[in-house]
Amino acid sequence: MNEYVEWLEEVFSSHANAHIAEGQKAYMRNKFEFYGLKSPVRKGLQKKLLVKTALPDKEDLHAIIKAFWDKPQREFQYFAMDLAKKYTRHFSEEDIQLFEYMVTQNSWWDTVDFIASHLMGSYFLKYPNLREGYVKKWLASGNFWLQRSALLFQLKYKDELDTDLLERTIEPLLGSSVFFINKAIGWVLREYSKTNPGWVLQYANKTNLQPLSRKEALRIIQK
Repeated sequence: MNEYVEWLEEVFSSHANAHIAEGQKAYMRNKFEFYGLKSPVRKGLQKKLLVKTALPDKEDLHAIIKAFWDKPQREFQYFAMDLAKKYTRHFSEEDIQLFEYMVTQNSWWDTVDFIASHLMGSYFLKYPNLREGYVKKWLASGNFWLQRSALLFQLKYKDELDTDLLERTIEPLLGSSVFFINKAIGWVLREYSKTNPGWVLQYANKTNLQPLSRKEALRIIQK
């Protein structure tokens, strides 16, 4: 495991660009350090570790991702998410604990949104019977990143989106003053409006959404 982590650290650091890193850090409100690797460069450098023959054993995945997650440079968290996605077909029930860790540590929209819509989204398609329990848990957690995840894991579900669950997820969050919650409510509704605009319009008309949520939800419908 250590060799896997150390190899990527050496490669990323050897291609660091301080000027680009400064801009990336400012864009993320100085919350994280960066090597200054733009996405195409980073993906090219890490590609060697994401081919099937180089992937670590599934039993080591949690430890490896946490090792990357605890590093200060944000590029390591981006790689960790790409690595986790490689195991989509092999997600086990306990993997949700890893995704919760990723959401609640070093949290910001750039990682949370990917984890929710890609990792948690795929997980709950495989284990739909677990959705209800985790949504209730996250809504009651007081952690708005987990609450945002409860909203966004269905973002890419299209016809498979559970409207009843979505309504029950949004309801306790109505009236929130948290930007990331109100934005997520509008975002998931807007995305679903591409599949079922009638339902979204009806829901928006009967629900006391915050102005930001309403604006986002109806952005496509009211073009």
